[in-house]
Order: sequence, then structure tokens, then C-alpha cells
Amino acid sequence: MNYKGSECMGDSIFSLEMNVRDYECDMQGLVNNAVYQNYLEWARHEFLLSRGLSFADLTARGVIIVVTRAELDYRQSLRTGDSFVVTVRAVQASRIRMEFQQVICKQPNGELMLEAKITATAVNERNRPYFPEELKALF
Repeated sequence: MNYKGSECMGDSIFSLEMNVRDYECDMQGLVNNAVYQNYLEWARHEFLLSRGLSFADLTARGVIIVVTRAELDYRQSLRTGDSFVVTVRAVQASRIRMEFQQVICKQPNGELMLEAKITATAVNERNRPYFPEELKALF
């Protein structure tokens, strides 16, 4: 992962625009580090919807997607009122794993704030990892 700000809106990348809300910030006026995970997750769910997959519907059908690893590189801090874009690019990392490569860029200048690689898989009813057909639509 080595993104440049200009890559935040690339053609092959899903993007979601958001704004920082006051309650997401700490006493210093900076977005709390844990809140970035919420931004990333919301963007992944919207990415799924953009591909015709509802996270809730998948779960109801027994396709349980779980995060197995989260790597976050914080570059700069967002502050109250900042506008930003969260991007998602999905790649199949192995026979049973996928990676969501994500960045958060401040708007309007595309300043890189965070890079993330979220590794996920699906588990079956025996809690064993597998890669269901439904998820192949992401690539």
C-alpha cells in the first residue's frame, strides 16, 4: 500500500464521502483512533451494496464474513468538521481470504490521512473458513 492523494478517487476504486462529527473526536479535537475503524467498516458495507451484496442478507443466508487482520497506518489526523473520502479496493488474497485495501483522504485536497489493509474471510456453520460464490462478485 503506497497510495498518493490523487488515487483516492481512482476509477477502479469504490469511494464514499463522509464528514467528521464532533462526538468522534477526543479532547484534543482529533478523531479518536478507534473511530477510523468505523469509517473503514461503513465504506466496506457500502462497497458490498454497490456490488449487489447486502451484509445483512449475506449473514441471514449463513455467509458470515469475519475480519481476521486489520493493518492501519495513521498518516495525519482528521478534525471536527473535516470532509473526507474512504476508498475500498477488494482483492482475493488467497483461496479463502480477501483483502480490502482502503485509504482515507481529506477533502478537498486529497491529503492522505490513513492507509489500511483489512483481511477477511467467510466462515461456515462449523466455523471453518471458506470462500463462497457470492463473494466472487467483488472482484
